[in-house]
Amino acid sequence: MSGNEPRRIARVIARLNVGGPARHVVWLSQALDGGEFETTLVTGTVPRGEQDMSDFAVAHGVTPVVIPEMSREISPRDIVTVWKLYRLFRRDKPDIVHTHTAKAGATGRVAGLLYRWFTPSKRIRFVHTYHGHIFHSYYGRLKTKMFLFIERILARAATDVIIVLSEQQRREIHEDFGVGRREQFRIVPLGIDLTEFADVVRPDRSGIVVAIVGRLTAIKNVDLFLRVAARLSDMEDVRFVVYGDGTDRTGLEERAAALNHGRVVFAGTCPAREIYASIDIAALTSLNEGTPLALIEAMANGIPVISTAVGGVAGLLGAVEDRVESNGAVYEIRERGITAASKDEAGFAAGLRRLATDAALRRELAGRGRAFAHDTFSKERLIADIIAIYREL
Repeated sequence: MSGNEPRRIARVIARLNVGGPARHVVWLSQALDGGEFETTLVTGTVPRGEQDMSDFAVAHGVTPVVIPEMSREISPRDIVTVWKLYRLFRRDKPDIVHTHTAKAGATGRVAGLLYRWFTPSKRIRFVHTYHGHIFHSYYGRLKTKMFLFIERILARAATDVIIVLSEQQRREIHEDFGVGRREQFRIVPLGIDLTEFADVVRPDRSGIVVAIVGRLTAIKNVDLFLRVAARLSDMEDVRFVVYGDGTDRTGLEERAAALNHGRVVFAGTCPAREIYASIDIAALTSLNEGTPLALIEAMANGIPVISTAVGGVAGLLGAVEDRVESNGAVYEIRERGITAASKDEAGFAAGLRRLATDAALRRELAGRGRAFAHDTFSKERLIADIIAIYREL
């Protein structure tokens, strides 16, 4: 290949469902296609009950190659997925295979290894991005051990660079779970389109709207949000909204009706501008996260946040400034938000009560969060970081 030819990138993600990873790969594919790079985005299908973001890709000039057999769960169809990816690599001759999320990371790197073995004259590099990880809280003990074994093997045999979203995530994946070598890791924070929120205005209104934004699946632990809403039933000026959709929605609506007597509204999937124009506090109750896009978007909009202290959340919200204990409940006030321990209903409720009743604290955390988000999470910075890694390879 001559020095003037573009470097070919095969970007693989399991599915374009609603969430940060889908936007991430679309923005990168759009920006890195033409000139120095050519990008092909390969994706699987979105399962029933989750919203497909293929229209978002098309609106940004990206037409994905769809492999229907590539789904989230392990199945015999994975063999077909690997074969189709291998054939695609044979056709497109990528210089870099960049995989995103667990399933795409496994099938994409296995297919890439086959391509490397059967095309020894082609020097191919592998990059894998962990947007989160599945090493706890997703599956049972045996299944988790199997996934961890696979990830360790792939990191050793078929990965040149491992991208994580935060230092906390690097420590978890590398030091706690023993995946990869230290020199393989690069920290590349998420990027978002900050221009999307440049002129969002929240109308004056009475009361406080607390919202959780995301997929309605078990890992998000929305049930904790519902139980916290029930605990705060005495706060009549506080309203609770769930934005998003997913396989657990029906069960969660039934649970909310039983717990909260209609205090929680399920608003479904709405444009991000509408969501952040309508809320006063953003909540996150997940059991496991990378760096949650919903919190970054809320911070970019000047909305104070409260979250369980999981994954990259601690790095996102900063150092602990005050640890508050009240009637056995514990929460932490950080530089840019409030956290409680995972699954800690009492601590989360106490922290939310404090945030809802302390207007000065809300303003202070919102101001710090907005400045941090705009300084750290621009889409342009994300693209520049990835280009630098590709050039390094």
